[in-house]
Amino acid sequence: MGAALCVGRREIGHTWPNPAVGAVVVREDAAGPVVLARGWTAKGGRPHAEPQALARAGEGARGATLYVTLEPCSHHGRTPPCVDAIRASGIARVVAAIGDPDVRVSGRGFALLRDAGIRVDVGAGAGEALIAHAGHIRRVTQGRPHILLKMAVSADGKVGLAGRRPVVITGSATRARVHLMRATHDAVLTGIGTVLADDPLLTCRLPGMEERSPLRVVLDSGLRLPPDSALLGSLDVAPLWVIAGEDAPAEAERALNERGVEVMRVGRGGQGGLDLDETARLLALRGLTRVMVEAGPRVAGAFLRAGLVDACALFEAPVQLGDGAIDALEGLPLAALNHYFLLAETERHGPDRLSIMRRR
Repeated sequence: MGAALCVGRREIGHTWPNPAVGAVVVREDAAGPVVLARGWTAKGGRPHAEPQALARAGEGARGATLYVTLEPCSHHGRTPPCVDAIRASGIARVVAAIGDPDVRVSGRGFALLRDAGIRVDVGAGAGEALIAHAGHIRRVTQGRPHILLKMAVSADGKVGLAGRRPVVITGSATRARVHLMRATHDAVLTGIGTVLADDPLLTCRLPGMEERSPLRVVLDSGLRLPPDSALLGSLDVAPLWVIAGEDAPAEAERALNERGVEVMRVGRGGQGGLDLDETARLLALRGLTRVMVEAGPRVAGAFLRAGLVDACALFEAPVQLGDGAIDALEGLPLAALNHYFLLAETERHGPDRLSIMRRR
């Protein structure tokens, strides 16, 4: 199952709206288990992991065991059900990490396999699979993507200089880690304030991984996105969606459309900002399952207060920005993160520390 979880992560962030599943076909012989084939959900969400692994195993699949990270699908979509391929392959046993809460599948995939005389065991690697498939689970059960909040703060809990002037806080090792995180998310979301202050690209610029750049999403209630911004200048690298208010100027939307930007509108929420609940539902309806919020204190604080953040990646650097610098979260102390999350793991990237926290 560890191998199945590993190969399933190959295209994570690039299979939406489908989950990034991994599958491994294993035969037992006198010397122990032998891996015959591996499969993973392809970019774009199809073909699925199971039929790919079974096709690679060929006749060797007869009497073998299939390890899969999520319950095999049992409904007809753009591809036939995976349970049909499993039953036709001669597989004798299926070991699945977790069931699929999608109402089109939930338990039905396992039942169809058992009806065909295939032994089904569920639960191996369940904890890791729940993390790997958190985006799919969140989307089909709550109607929104799984949201990770990424933050980079100084030792005194600041993110920018006085006057909202940007400053480099973390080192090159941390920046490489952030680029890898972008590559494993369907989309990176920021606010127009960050765009105006920092002019970010929000792409993955690790050597050889540029094509894994995520979709970019900007919350821009009044459609103030500058026509010469880095985001608009990099549409050949990754798409751009803009979420605007219902009252944003139509001529600004037309200008963005002509550049190849998709503009969507949502209502207003508290304090005149965009309705974040409606925004999250809209992104899920468009197929997104894993969204990384990489924004300033205002947007970060708003997502936290709305209860929409499921995990937090907090990078802390050993530098002091001093009095007058900008707090990491608008309207909330940085320590409020401990109210929302539990520490799951830590990493070191040069002098910087990464704390990965998950919702309580």
